[in-house]
Amino acid sequence: MVFSLNLLFLFIAAMVISSIGFKNYVWFISIGYGLSIAGEGALMLILYRDSLSIATVICSALLIIYGLRLGGYLAFREMKSSSYKKNMKGEIKEGSSVPFGVKIAIWVTCALLYVTQVSGVFYRFANNAPSNVWAYVGAAVMLLGLVMESVSDIQKNKAKKVNPKRFVDTGLYKFVRCPNYLGEMIFWTGVLLSGIGAVSGWQWVIVAIGYIGIIFVMFSGARRLEIRQNKNYGSDPEYQKYVKTVPIMVPFIPLYSVEKYKWLVA
Repeated sequence: MVFSLNLLFLFIAAMVISSIGFKNYVWFISIGYGLSIAGEGALMLILYRDSLSIATVICSALLIIYGLRLGGYLAFREMKSSSYKKNMKGEIKEGSSVPFGVKIAIWVTCALLYVTQVSGVFYRFANNAPSNVWAYVGAAVMLLGLVMESVSDIQKNKAKKVNPKRFVDTGLYKFVRCPNYLGEMIFWTGVLLSGIGAVSGWQWVIVAIGYIGIIFVMFSGARRLEIRQNKNYGSDPEYQKYVKTVPIMVPFIPLYSVEKYKWLVA
């Protein structure tokens, strides 16, 4: 079946966890996002505790680790980083100015997206699919994305401590301007791959919605970052050279800017 009661339970869990966004508007898509993914990963292990396989345990564990790392990192940045708050001032709407109805719509939409994102792993549970090579390939790709995202965040933090007023072009940032977003896309590509041989028929529609949705969000985030960096560093000749020679999202793919794509709004 495309839909099941357990899928509804995942949605409810995402709704409950991401409701943290009512305290701070941006948390719907930041801290609430990471913690929702972790919560869904844990809930799948509980719901299907009697039919676990090595592959489903690994994939669920990676979802939990991914979500806790991301949620924890974003929470620390929100609470402790004065430079981040200063840089983001004026970039993000104040929650008080957002109508309550809009907040409700964002809350529900985000929870739905978070459920579809993990659906590649969910349907391996729901269909009681045996472990196959794609489950392990997907898990390996998920791990690669998790490591890349984590390393890029660490590298950026270290670079900013040395020179907070300069753009980052060291480490993974030598090869792509948004390696953290690339790591995220790789992670969710792994989730997609893990569903091969387990997902069937119309279930692929739900999986595809989640995958396409998060890829769109990542490119939208890259566009916002590019606009902000152009504003901050646009007069720096080194920055101009950097953005014209280093791809914005994927290494070796000559896409250097997405600023002009105004449809990338999320």
